[in-house]
Amino acid sequence: MDSGTRRVVVVVQPAVNLLDLAGPVQVFDAANHCGAAYRLEYAAVADRVDSAQGLRLADLRPLPDASAGDLVLVPGPRLERTGVRVDPELVTWLRRSAAVGAEFAAVCSGAAALGEAGLLNGRRCTTHWELLEPMRSRYPRAKVQDGVLFTHDGPVSTSAGVASGIDLALSLVHRDHGPATTAAVARALVVYLRRPGGGAQLSPFLSHRAHVDEAVHAVQDHIAEHLDRPHRLADLAARVHLSPRGLSRAFTAATGITPLEFHQRLRLAMAEDLLTATDLTVSAVAARTGFRDARQLRRLYRERHGAPPSSLRA
Repeated sequence: MDSGTRRVVVVVQPAVNLLDLAGPVQVFDAANHCGAAYRLEYAAVADRVDSAQGLRLADLRPLPDASAGDLVLVPGPRLERTGVRVDPELVTWLRRSAAVGAEFAAVCSGAAALGEAGLLNGRRCTTHWELLEPMRSRYPRAKVQDGVLFTHDGPVSTSAGVASGIDLALSLVHRDHGPATTAAVARALVVYLRRPGGGAQLSPFLSHRAHVDEAVHAVQDHIAEHLDRPHRLADLAARVHLSPRGLSRAFTAATGITPLEFHQRLRLAMAEDLLTATDLTVSAVAARTGFRDARQLRRLYRERHGAPPSSLRA
């Protein structure tokens, strides 16, 4: 495994739900075809496991020694009235993996395994709606969230039920490789319109992708990859061999907004990310995201959100 490849250890538990497993896995596999580098490994306590849907998964590897930077993906097993049972050997391995700096992503009821290992203590997390109250009761130190599709808190990410594992995996690709790669993955999977977790983590980059106009997608990709540059309509149109008027009509018909508005929304979203995740000044953030100066960033941010950018740090 070269230094640019990230290992994803997929932990397969008995009665695993196939969509919990297959959805995120296909996101990472598609990302590999879009320029990312993930190495998928499937591991379990036993070498064969029956899924909840009756498909037997065999030749699974033993739980490996984890390393810093590994992503441990825990798809959820079927919910039973007696609750989710987690193998003690898996719990011990999860704790050992956390100690060496691995990161974790649990889909649906997979969050119970992280809870048993104590990895949710003091962290925001979520799970399938049927498990919210049992999770709060069993793991009182966890900050269990409802009404969200996924959460990130430090090295631990969790998602709600079943299909939300795809949203969670896309958000992880977004964190690793940025909006352009994530948009390409979503398009490859024909899930152009991705849902945000509990806020707007991905929607500014992907909520205007629910169309099949390849010329417009190409322009959106170019804008997303070069947020800090100015983009003249004529230059964008020339990239896809359209007239400026033709591109303007096609873009508005496909997305409901103009290329300029799309560019501004992405720049504002990136500015929000920088303001919340770094200590950069507003002026430095404005420069990195292509605004003329801090004054323009403050004005546009206030127009959209009704508050100054500094409110993100308050």
